Amino acid sequence: MQEYIKADPWSIIEEGFDRELVKSSESIFSIGNGAMGQRANFEEQYTGETFQGSYIAGVYYPDKTRVGWWKNGYPEYFAKVLNAPNWIGIGVYIDGEVLDLNTCKKVEGFSRELNMKEGWYQRVFTAVLPNDAKVSIKVTRFLSLDLDEVGAINYEVKAESGDVEIKFVPYLDSGITNEDSNWDDKFWNTTSVTSEANQAFIEAHTMKTNFETCTFMESRLFLNGQALDNKPAEQTAEFRVAHEFVQTVKKGETLALHKFGGYVVSRNHKASALVEASKKSLAKAFNLGFEALLDKQKQAWAKIWEMSDITIEGDIKAQQGIRFNIFQLNQTYLGKDSHLNIGPKGFTGEKYGGSTYWDTEAYCIPFYMATKDQNVARSLLKYRYNHLEKAIENAQKLGFSNGAALYPMVTMNGEECHNEWEITFEEIHRNGAIAFAIYNYYRFTGDYSYIPEMGLEVLIGIARFWHQRANFSALKDKYVILGVTGPNEYENNVNNNWYTNYLAKWCIDFTIEQLQKVDDGYNEDYNRIIGKTKLTDAEVTQWAKVADNMYFPYSEDKGVFLQQDGFLDKQLVTVSELPKAQRPINQKWSWDRILRSPYIKQADVLQCFYFFEDHFTKEQLEKHYDFYEPFTVHESSLSPCVHSIQAAKLNRMQQAYTFYLRTSRLDLDDYNREVEEGLHITSMAGTWMSIVEGFGGMRVVDDKLSFEPKIPEQWEAYSFKINFRDRILKVTVKKDSTELLLNGQEDMSIRLKGERIVLEPNKIKVV
Repeated sequence: MQEYIKADPWSIIEEGFDRELVKSSESIFSIGNGAMGQRANFEEQYTGETFQGSYIAGVYYPDKTRVGWWKNGYPEYFAKVLNAPNWIGIGVYIDGEVLDLNTCKKVEGFSRELNMKEGWYQRVFTAVLPNDAKVSIKVTRFLSLDLDEVGAINYEVKAESGDVEIKFVPYLDSGITNEDSNWDDKFWNTTSVTSEANQAFIEAHTMKTNFETCTFMESRLFLNGQALDNKPAEQTAEFRVAHEFVQTVKKGETLALHKFGGYVVSRNHKASALVEASKKSLAKAFNLGFEALLDKQKQAWAKIWEMSDITIEGDIKAQQGIRFNIFQLNQTYLGKDSHLNIGPKGFTGEKYGGSTYWDTEAYCIPFYMATKDQNVARSLLKYRYNHLEKAIENAQKLGFSNGAALYPMVTMNGEECHNEWEITFEEIHRNGAIAFAIYNYYRFTGDYSYIPEMGLEVLIGIARFWHQRANFSALKDKYVILGVTGPNEYENNVNNNWYTNYLAKWCIDFTIEQLQKVDDGYNEDYNRIIGKTKLTDAEVTQWAKVADNMYFPYSEDKGVFLQQDGFLDKQLVTVSELPKAQRPINQKWSWDRILRSPYIKQADVLQCFYFFEDHFTKEQLEKHYDFYEPFTVHESSLSPCVHSIQAAKLNRMQQAYTFYLRTSRLDLDDYNREVEEGLHITSMAGTWMSIVEGFGGMRVVDDKLSFEPKIPEQWEAYSFKINFRDRILKVTVKKDSTELLLNGQEDMSIRLKGERIVLEPNKIKVV
């Protein structure tokens, strides 16, 4: 665990320059605006170890699958989020010597700050170069929320040791590569490199997928805050265009370069008009200027925080952790484009290909439903509806028929693009998470319209899949589901994963229920859907037969549902008995040893208890929690949040708090020793859940909000807001009371610790 990030309620702060931490900090200080994002790479040259990364939302490359041997049904490619052409680069030369923190004689006063409240990133340091020139540097960078194709840099150099000649060389570079590539393919084809006065443009398209892009920049000099009219010298090459500005600066004076840059993409503009679109974006940015655009950035983030902030009193590290998670979620996805989704690494790295996983439905939708307009969550569900035909194709490739749909584990465009067989073929529980999200959306928002308009077709495809995937066991006289991988990926190719079997039954039952409901109340939609899907009563009867006779592995001796048929055949040694030197096991053990062990990567049986807690008693939860948690190594980012929620429900507050810290500071403290690869964006929504659903005990019960608030002993108070059906409710939990404040025009009935309470608008209710 690393602990170099300074505790602060609103900022992420690093003090002191350490080459060993550069790649970790490039992840932690990443910035984004929903349309693009980038790691916190230095603008100036850096010859030390670094992971360069700038990314454009929705732009990817189908990297051909690389496996030892081919199996029928394998995806042909693994989609990769692409390291996009670099627009942030600025060569800095002091009296002819390049500024490079890896080669400087001294680097003093180095600090960097990611200001989460206002949405900007800044570095400050003083450097002594090999030629003994001494300069102070201050660099501020942000990606605009208002003009989401534009990013801005203010690069200031102050002469400290005497008069110096400063040369700025802002550039664009399309000669970039990905950190992860299966075959070292060329991902980009550069078609045009142009320069016009202070502006420059590189047009390039992705190979195979043919996303047309234009990377652009414009730069201007300022001396002691006054604009200069320097005309740059131009440097162009096959993959690069640069502008050279030279200015003599007296001791104590500051020379600044304002650089605006970014991307326009054929997803949003005509491919033939990308340069023109770039010029319009630059004109908007420069008409405002750096400071005015930064002011707009602060205003935009203030609006986001007004709704999504969670405050914690008395625990700065806990406060910093939750705001970091909320900040990164909003940097990654803002709900503006229904063609986009939320990648596990967001814009912070390339692991997992940057694609959409089941994380969106299981973890992210609750956050977006409660902190934004419900249409944002609806867009995420529409994303899956738009990919239904691809899900049917994915199932057909594996031998399913009649419109059965298997949604991909990993996708960019609806096709499965994960190249590990145990994931592609076996981790089929992802289908259930999508159906659950449809139910969860309706339960929370009260908006049933999605189901007759789109959701029922998705549910039918999923129910057809489960019907065909289950087979009847004469030995058990039950339907079984064989050869699967549950959420615990440390067990592959097991039979009757309890979570998967339970989801399959629930999905079928829920689909039958919605068919009846749509038939009763939305007859036109019902007839359209039946006509389109060719669904018959006889087929639905067969579904029900499978659901009603599903097999669930259970141990009478232990009194628990078994994670899978063979779980008790394992040597049941708890995690506490594992030597610390053997942790994490995914980095220390062979895969064979992991698969034979009882160790659980993340909540599996307990994930089902989280989704369907109203199906089980608190005593059942306690028994299963006590049995499975001791075997859980929490080596998935998705694990601590679920356990924190359940520990809070069981009133095990110290354990709930420990899990909360782990989920909220997973990346800040690098619990899994992998933060340099990028942040765990989708699990950050689980951090929000661990406070709101865990400590706050928020549920929807009988169509009303319900709370069972608890507070960790380390906190004095905490508060959060919920947008429930267009009514904003602020909940503040203190040691000895709970305060409720409703914004709106009408009264609202809720439950607090089981008691009905009626809230009046704009009046604080203290209980």
